[in-house]
Amino acid sequence: MLRNFFSFVFELIKIVVISLVIIIPVRYFLIQPFYVKGASMEPNFYDHEYLIIDEITYRFNSPERGDIVVFRYPKNPQEYFIKRMIALPGEEVQIKDGNVIIYNEENKEGMILEEPYLTSGVKTYGLSEKKVILSDNEYFVLGDNRNSSKDSRSFGPVNDSYLTGRVLLRGWPFDRIHLFEAPEY
Repeated sequence: MLRNFFSFVFELIKIVVISLVIIIPVRYFLIQPFYVKGASMEPNFYDHEYLIIDEITYRFNSPERGDIVVFRYPKNPQEYFIKRMIALPGEEVQIKDGNVIIYNEENKEGMILEEPYLTSGVKTYGLSEKKVILSDNEYFVLGDNRNSSKDSRSFGPVNDSYLTGRVLLRGWPFDRIHLFEAPEY
């Protein structure tokens, strides 16, 4: 009886150790759970939704325009925000007449950013129509809910060192499970 008990305990310890050896590296280096708080990404993400964040992609590839990213808030790195990647390093961004305009090597005169993920008729305002010039390690992010989002219009560009990862999957609620990819522009 005592021998069976010790055998059971030993097997249980092996299972726990093997599980931890697998789970801990995955959790801390590959993917991370994220819980949406607030309305800044509505109607695409709602308060209390549960997301899985891909932390490894940005170690090998740069973020793309349209990626939904999680990052540490530049004014308080203890807080995490979720926003959409709008402008990339070296670009200029301007908000004018309700549109986001991107200036880069391919679009020296500027291109109005088509944003199919926004609700029809949504306009973007802020920045007093001035251009924001991004350095080689800065990104401009906006919430999808342009009327209720604390984003780069208020706190400025986000340094790449603050990026945690991109949203890979919405896992909760079950009726809204979705795998995410950057939109085509």
